[in-house]
Amino acid sequence: MEDVIVELIETEDKEMMINEIMNKYGQEILQLVYSYVNNKALAEDLTQDIFVKCYKALHTYNKKSTIKTWLWRIAINHCKDYLKSWYNRNVYIGENDWLNRSTQNTTVEQTIIQREEDSQLAQTVMNLPIKYREVIYLFYYEELSIKEVAEVTQVKLNTVKTRLKRAKELLKIQLEG
Repeated sequence: MEDVIVELIETEDKEMMINEIMNKYGQEILQLVYSYVNNKALAEDLTQDIFVKCYKALHTYNKKSTIKTWLWRIAINHCKDYLKSWYNRNVYIGENDWLNRSTQNTTVEQTIIQREEDSQLAQTVMNLPIKYREVIYLFYYEELSIKEVAEVTQVKLNTVKTRLKRAKELLKIQLEG
């Protein structure tokens, strides 16, 4: 799929490119944005904004990184800009839900227990400072390598390792306490 997008970039068909990018990465970007803002409706709005930015900036993609990394960088920067904005600091929008997952081959009791544990873990992760939350999300949920996390977040490799270690320590303390 990445090759198809790169080929479309070479043909300069922006509409087809953005459709392919949205189809392939739309849900992942939405989940990434949600991990920053912790609000489903707001995450959907910001995701739309991100794809508009992506569409306008397609001509700047220089193939030094993958489309996914380039798009993640746009998304993360957009989320950070939003979190620093006057609107975010001064207008309150309330919602606190997390998409719970369960397996089909479990009993009702196991499903309920798993949902409760998932919810508790998700809430604990969402309460982490953003610099720890983003490395946890990218490393564990998006399954990016530490090197890829460093590239996406634009911090040094050792900084990512330190943040990941510190985030796990904070999670352990909060979940045990």
